Amino acid sequence: MQELLGWSWVESQVPRTVGAWNECAARPMPLGRRYAAAEQRIREQAYDDGMRDVEAELKRSRRLGPRPDRADCRATQDRLIASFANFAASALDLRGDAIRLLTEGFLPQGTEFARRARRFDSALAMAEIIQACRNAWTVCGLQPLLAQRAGITPSIIGYSLLYPYTDNFLDAKNVSSDAKLRFCRRFHDRLSGQRVIATGHHETSVWALVKMIESQYPRARYPEVYRCLLAIHQAQQQSMAQLKNGPHCTETEILLISCAKGGTSVLADACLVRGWLSEEERRLAFDWGALLQFGDDLQDLAEDLERGSATLFTRGAAHSAALDGLVTQMLNFSEQIAVRIACFPHGSSALKDLLRMSWRSLIISAVANAHAHFSAQFLAEAEQFSPFRFGFLRERNQQLTRRRGLYTGVFEALIEPGGEGAAPPERLEEPALQMQ
Repeated sequence: MQELLGWSWVESQVPRTVGAWNECAARPMPLGRRYAAAEQRIREQAYDDGMRDVEAELKRSRRLGPRPDRADCRATQDRLIASFANFAASALDLRGDAIRLLTEGFLPQGTEFARRARRFDSALAMAEIIQACRNAWTVCGLQPLLAQRAGITPSIIGYSLLYPYTDNFLDAKNVSSDAKLRFCRRFHDRLSGQRVIATGHHETSVWALVKMIESQYPRARYPEVYRCLLAIHQAQQQSMAQLKNGPHCTETEILLISCAKGGTSVLADACLVRGWLSEEERRLAFDWGALLQFGDDLQDLAEDLERGSATLFTRGAAHSAALDGLVTQMLNFSEQIAVRIACFPHGSSALKDLLRMSWRSLIISAVANAHAHFSAQFLAEAEQFSPFRFGFLRERNQQLTRRRGLYTGVFEALIEPGGEGAAPPERLEEPALQMQ
């Protein structure tokens, strides 16, 4: 009989994930599509052309005024999507099936998520919506693999929006430690199904998001959904302790905590696709989550070093060690997961190839930004697998950091009402009513 999902299952899975991770050590860098310098320059030009097209389109849309009509909104959206398709083909070397997955699948799903997030809480910053949308895209990638139609559901909105509401609250410097601990205890009780009356707008919002999940997955019929949510809550508490006690954590402890945090995140994503998982699906989702956690940790290396957070990468960097072997290990780990996904009976080959490419691209791009922590030999080898030269990537990433409004502008343009009727807002109930 299959073991119920929950923290005990997570504790038994973490050593398996660590074992799979350790098997990828001391292997050569996995092969992939190589780009000559001349090819990279061609794609860099396509990158710059694509960015200019997007900026020109945003300027055109702003000239329409604060309340453009629907026909103008739809025309703007169509041109932005066409620009993205051209960029994907010429700069990222994607083919027709992959481009259609992005322009007809992930991009519309992301804009639908953003619209509904904005209706839920008009005060949400676009940066917070984009933060939550990253998780929503992960669920949309899982849906076809689990033989489900891809699309935004109430549980995807509820779970994905919990990230900015909980993570940003717990990271806030103007909130006391006691207040954070009190919220964590009350949030645990709410996830457990206890009657907890919300106090204040923050808890009212979080309780309402949990209720969205409950509307799709009644607790009595889908207990594993809530066991997964409690598991990630527990893993996040461990991760908070990791930040506080970072210097005292061993590398083994850091690895275990990182696997648990990342693994439970995507485990919950997968369980929200249909309310239950087979053992094979559980293990794949958990390892996928660990991979994404490692990728985030590599991307956040500079910030984590500054605030003293303990990750595999900050520990290596703090000891002045080149991170070559660690990233090669992560590339092999991503390939191992991609091979397992390829064996799944559901989901198109185009989707599976796109997932494989996206993981590899995330890792290689993070290497470009953290170049000071790698040997010259490793950087020369890794750069061959990037469609852009590393120096170019760093310069453009710095430009985008200074122009955060570009992301916001694109999402704002895409979520303007185009052809569909305006939907009613996702209303929050009064705090006194926000209970199980």
